[in-house]
Amino acid sequence: MVGGEIAQNWLILRNGSVTVGLFQGMFERNILTFNPGWDNTAQPVAQFTDVREHQRQLKARGLALASEADENTAGPASLMLIDPDGNPILRDQHV
Repeated sequence: MVGGEIAQNWLILRNGSVTVGLFQGMFERNILTFNPGWDNTAQPVAQFTDVREHQRQLKARGLALASEADENTAGPASLMLIDPDGNPILRDQHV
């Protein structure tokens, strides 16, 4: 366990380079998240692809987004798309 509060029904677990977040009752569906700008220990990295670039690439491939990052901003932002089973996929940039 590297983060979270079991009393609040969420934990962040790490095994080697794999990090998994468990959130009971916080989200209606299963959710998969990606955090551009972080390494596997949630520390900022020097170079990464900004979430807005991911957004442009996804839209260029014809994927519909459930929520979008504001293209006129920099820094923290997120986008979300929905997988074929109805589960959200979140790109959540914190830096």
